[in-house]
Amino acid sequence: MEKNKRHQRQHSEENFESNEIFYGRHVVMKIFKERKQINKLFIQKGLTGTGVQDILKLVKQQGVVVSEVPKTKLDEMTNNANHQGVVVTLPAFEYQTLEDCFALAESRQEAPFFLILDGIEDPHNLGSIIRTAEATGVHGVIIPKRRAVGLTGIVAKTSAGSIENVPVVRVTNISQVIEQLQSKGVWVFATAMSGEDMRTWNSQGSIALIIGNEGQGVSPKVQAAADGIVTIPMTGTTQSLNASVAAGVLMYEVARHRL
Repeated sequence: MEKNKRHQRQHSEENFESNEIFYGRHVVMKIFKERKQINKLFIQKGLTGTGVQDILKLVKQQGVVVSEVPKTKLDEMTNNANHQGVVVTLPAFEYQTLEDCFALAESRQEAPFFLILDGIEDPHNLGSIIRTAEATGVHGVIIPKRRAVGLTGIVAKTSAGSIENVPVVRVTNISQVIEQLQSKGVWVFATAMSGEDMRTWNSQGSIALIIGNEGQGVSPKVQAAADGIVTIPMTGTTQSLNASVAAGVLMYEVARHRL
């Protein structure tokens, strides 16, 4: 019996290490106090107690995304370990800042080229986009904190190492970031079915390209904040492309004037 328990505990530790998952109130509190970058806190529905309230105070101070889930979800995430109702997921790589992205462009003596992802949820899409971003000279990929995938192990693996060379910035409000970029002379273009044909699109100079969610596309609010809208011309009955494919086509259209 003891041997089985030990095996289960070791399997659990291997599991959360490979998936950037940590659990238990003491461990989670330590991670928050060390102010490590956190993808999300998962907390058991209806959980109360002093230790939980202390964690939630730090969550509020640090602006971490919280998801209330059933105990069964936490059991599944931790392979039935003693998670005490709290689990955190950490990014596979550290997020960087917008200033880091501008600094990279300056170090290469190039006009800034950024990618803004408005709610990409599939980690394979994000990893593929980051891989193409490196190949086309993108200086930074910007993603939202909420309702979007973060830097997970799957993203890192799918990027085939490119994640180490492309800064990824995670922000609370995409519209505010668009305003910041525009104030620094960056032209921001959203992608949608009705827009300027990319073949006549002037993509030279400092530019940021917005790629929308796999199902919904770029949100109306974000579209309204952009300087313009660009579309990929298509023939046949297909009305839209996979998010990573569309991103790749448009990134190469921008890169065509730079390579």
